[in-house]
Amino acid sequence: MFQSFDVKSSPDTGAARIASLRAEMAAAGVDAFLVPHADEHQSEYLPPHAERLAWLTGFTGSAGFCIVTADKAVLFVDGRYTLQAAVQTDPAVFTVESLVDNPPSQWLSTHAQDGMKAGYDPWLVTIGQEKTFAKALARKNGSLVPLDNLVDRVWSDRPAPPAGPVALHPTLYTGRTASEKLIELAEVTRQAGADYCVMTDPVSVAWTFNIRGSDVSHIPVALAFALLPAQEDASPGKPTLFIYETKIGDAIRPAVEELAEIAAPDDMLDALARLAEGRTFLCDPALVAAAIAEAIKSAGGRIVEARDPATLPRAIKNEAEIAGSRAAHLRDGVAVARFLAWLDRQAPGTTDEISVASRLEAFRAQTATEMNAELKEISFDTISGSGPNGAIVHYRVTNETNRTLEGNSLYLVDSGAQYEDGTTDITRTIAIGEPPQGAAEDFTLVLKGHIAIATARFPQGTRGIEIDGFARHALWQRGKDYAHGTGHGVGAYLSVHEGPASISKRGMEALEAGMILSNEPGFYREGRYGIRIENLVLVRACEELGGGFLDFETLTFAPIDRRLIDVTLLTPDEIDWLNAYHAAVREKIAPHLGETDRAWLEAACAKL
Repeated sequence: MFQSFDVKSSPDTGAARIASLRAEMAAAGVDAFLVPHADEHQSEYLPPHAERLAWLTGFTGSAGFCIVTADKAVLFVDGRYTLQAAVQTDPAVFTVESLVDNPPSQWLSTHAQDGMKAGYDPWLVTIGQEKTFAKALARKNGSLVPLDNLVDRVWSDRPAPPAGPVALHPTLYTGRTASEKLIELAEVTRQAGADYCVMTDPVSVAWTFNIRGSDVSHIPVALAFALLPAQEDASPGKPTLFIYETKIGDAIRPAVEELAEIAAPDDMLDALARLAEGRTFLCDPALVAAAIAEAIKSAGGRIVEARDPATLPRAIKNEAEIAGSRAAHLRDGVAVARFLAWLDRQAPGTTDEISVASRLEAFRAQTATEMNAELKEISFDTISGSGPNGAIVHYRVTNETNRTLEGNSLYLVDSGAQYEDGTTDITRTIAIGEPPQGAAEDFTLVLKGHIAIATARFPQGTRGIEIDGFARHALWQRGKDYAHGTGHGVGAYLSVHEGPASISKRGMEALEAGMILSNEPGFYREGRYGIRIENLVLVRACEELGGGFLDFETLTFAPIDRRLIDVTLLTPDEIDWLNAYHAAVREKIAPHLGETDRAWLEAACAKL
């Protein structure tokens, strides 16, 4: 199993750990300490040794922040995690605030005492965050105090850093050589007026050098930094890859050394200091740690703040990456169809969240092997939520929370896979026995929103924020909404959450042909059920409208539960879309199924 169901946290530990941290704060002479969900790379998903926020608070979500003062411990989470945070943390110790509506810097500007000294680890706070926090504290005559991490001082059983091996990712799947990418990025760096680019995002490093790793669960990256020189005389200087040499085996070493010098991550600040005087460094203020910027400036260098130059090109997939994604989604669709057929044959009350999630992973592994591929990993911990657990948007089932799939309930399963040719992410909501009262209406409103995105046509330059409302319109008309984005970018055998584009209320990046995003509206009734319908879609040129317009190609093929649809709420066009989608599912998936599963698929994809 790629997924563990062991308990990862407990609210019972919060009081003692906060007390230990406060003792260290007093010894360091600070009034507050900032604990972000972050590592030195600003990764969304962290290796165990960097899960400081989870260790301190008990909250295990992928987005959060804690401010600890002498008498307060405030945990900030976004709308996906409101219910989860309430369950995982001790309410006598922690106050939960909105990461969006009342972000940490805003909270500080309101609640900081006059002259407050706030300690922080400059490796875990970005250039941009440091400025924002400093400005907030200055309103109260306060200041930021850089420190080594105080949580590490009291975390006695902290795991060791990961040391997974690095593999080369074939050009068959990347579509471009690493040398070609380095030339492009060097030119972008030069145009930004910089001599070097400091790259700290392991996903960008993996994409740039066509390597993959295993340092982070479910995300095939190696923890590494890179220093890329600007282009000179049409030929870039040699980059430096800051990665522990033990991760680079003898078989791939010559290929990696042909691209870059190899140095230890611990040597990066010294290397920057030696180069810095009189030189300019491109740093993404949302990704590069304040510690790195300080090392450059202290040695006489200058910072140019600009976006990581790999961010946009890795989001715009080339033909090889698109072909790989289509192939990955085909085998994934076969696995999901087999799983859904199996689940439909199980009587209510005979399965539970863990056994069902385990069975889904087994179907993926078996199907990949049969179709001459390999399940390299799952792309995130499967969200396997029965009944009220489904209403917790990013629920993670454990041995303690595991529920039986009872009749008269909904089961929400959000899952994905990592194949060498692509990354998948799919959510289906399934009726277990007869659907509960009100579920059909809620499900159909979500489906209408899903179809609105799937069929959207929009001019080039349209941003995700401008089409997010398409998915919410039907829900809004009945006074309903959901507290998460409608779509996130997805990498090519990389992170299942990829910027810069999203379909959301904060989606300010224009969508471009070649981007792959999710289409996943939802609705959640606390204590009863959750509903989400998710396919991945490819942004493409809209052939019917000609130049200047874009639309979506749906990449995911698996049945949508017809038992949960109130047909009276659908328009004729929406019914036509669903029937056409199910016809495509049958055409693509049925040839790969056995007789029993094929018969089930035919029924599941029957016309409305």
